[in-house]
Amino acid sequence: MNWILLLEIIYILIVIFTCGRVIYDTQSTTKTFAYLLAIIFLPFIGIIIYFSLGINYRKRKIYSKKIFGDDKRVAAIRKQISVDSKAIFSNKESPVINFKKLALLILNQTLSPIIGDNDVSLLLNGENKFPKVFEALKSAKDHIHIEYYIFNDDSVGCKIIDLLIEKAKEGVKVRFIYDDFGSRAIRKVQVPRLIAAGVEAFPFYRIKLISFANRLNYRNHRKIIIIDGTIGFVGGINVSDKYVNSTTEKEILFWRDTHLMIEGPAVRTLQYIFIGDWNYCSGTLLEPKDHFFPQMHRIPVEKGKIVQIVASGPDSDTALIEQSLMQAINLAKEEILITTPYFIPGLSLLDCLMLAAYSGIKIKLLVPGISDSHLVNFAARSYYGRLMKAGAEIYRYDKGFVHAKTMVVDKQLAIVGTANMDIRSFDLNFEVNAIVYDEEIAKELSQAFYDDLNCATKIDNEQWRTRSNAIQLIEKIAGLFSPLM
Repeated sequence: MNWILLLEIIYILIVIFTCGRVIYDTQSTTKTFAYLLAIIFLPFIGIIIYFSLGINYRKRKIYSKKIFGDDKRVAAIRKQISVDSKAIFSNKESPVINFKKLALLILNQTLSPIIGDNDVSLLLNGENKFPKVFEALKSAKDHIHIEYYIFNDDSVGCKIIDLLIEKAKEGVKVRFIYDDFGSRAIRKVQVPRLIAAGVEAFPFYRIKLISFANRLNYRNHRKIIIIDGTIGFVGGINVSDKYVNSTTEKEILFWRDTHLMIEGPAVRTLQYIFIGDWNYCSGTLLEPKDHFFPQMHRIPVEKGKIVQIVASGPDSDTALIEQSLMQAINLAKEEILITTPYFIPGLSLLDCLMLAAYSGIKIKLLVPGISDSHLVNFAARSYYGRLMKAGAEIYRYDKGFVHAKTMVVDKQLAIVGTANMDIRSFDLNFEVNAIVYDEEIAKELSQAFYDDLNCATKIDNEQWRTRSNAIQLIEKIAGLFSPLM
């Protein structure tokens, strides 16, 4: 009996210690209560959940990826960014003027300038993205930097690997970052092939048995390619055959996604992000030398787009991608079009959307009709009722699986990136979005959204309210755990 009493006392002390750590370390009140409930009402399991998923890496600064050796250089860069930004803001005809608060929000927290003179191409689905990627890779003369969450060992993946090997043999410096979990298919065979050919390849965060759950939780979800510092790719499309829709194979699930190809000075920001990630995962110091940031030819005025890159993750001081989306919503005057495969926005972002809808702004949300996660789907559905009550319209994509992560505001601002509209992308994953302050690209993305609605079913608010109590209970239970997903 004494041993049982001693174990109970030890367990109670562990619970008290863990609860104290949750209260001290967790910034979100919602997540704090979720973890406390799990710890108290799920003996042992709740503690394991917290230590596996809940440690605040942003606060603890475990992911430090400083790429500059001295503060003077950072100060000089900040000064130049400020000068360039003021020049853009001074032009009253600039498309960024209506979203100046959004640009300043990002500018004041990061070294992410507002850059004009870019050529931006919207690439819908893998069948449009990968031919551009192959062409750009073949054109590389100095270096190729590539970073992906999912990189599969299939026909598309092997073609890119063969091109990387070919370019490495030609003397092009190739650096490759892959997520150790998402790209596990290439670890045993393809990564050794790349290294043997002279490609430098590193997993972003190697999964080890001892801390398996925790390392699994913090993922590098970015999809970045930089070629010679002048061409960049960013968006939602990973490297896999499933992203390429064949017109002959009707039985294959249609995969709807969106990517950007950027040519111009905005690629420099993607380069800085890659170098920081590289220095973290490789354990080496890759300095931001001039040949990584070559002088660009100026894009013709009629084609020049203003682009700002925003990145966030456990290495950033704030959930900047979430903040940028909220600010974009707050600045909307007429219409907001959102596509996301996982909609678990959290209360702050949900309140922003509801406030906009109640204010008369048209909000249309496109989500999957076919989901790859039933639990996440039930959690997402727990938010639909409140959003529709405020006047928003929600559509389920029926043609296949919609994986795009995009937002269009007032047909003037376009956001395309890797971040889903969920708590995981805002707090746990390393993500990157491109914000394009341009009416032409925004209208093109808006048209793609409305084309997708032709393959979607609008959720009827009245039918939604009268769905079965059992389904509503499942959704509400899943919603309780949404801060942990």
